Amino acid sequence: MTYTLQFLSEIEEDAISGYMWYEAKSTGLGEDFLRMFYASANEIAWNPLLHPKVYQDFRRRLLRRFPYAIYFTVEDDRIIIFGLFHCARNPHVVNAMLQNRETLK
Repeated sequence: MTYTLQFLSEIEEDAISGYMWYEAKSTGLGEDFLRMFYASANEIAWNPLLHPKVYQDFRRRLLRRFPYAIYFTVEDDRIIIFGLFHCARNPHVVNAMLQNRETLK
């Protein structure tokens, strides 16, 4: 099955925040972070059901090399990316943030 990837508008803020933090640590590391994020998001489309449900219908894909996770749902033929969060965040806070984000119409 072919899936369409869709990103909530908040994802840009999540990605830029991570980019800025890593770029401040070492020049070019922020670029590596963004590349890993987009590569991981594209890999989700190959087999989204491979990744476990962690909260209600939300699934999680861990990034390689960086302690971040992509949270997404699968709805019919589309994958909706809801969040990109650092893995050290409190899971209850992450769950609340995911619930408060608006879905695409």
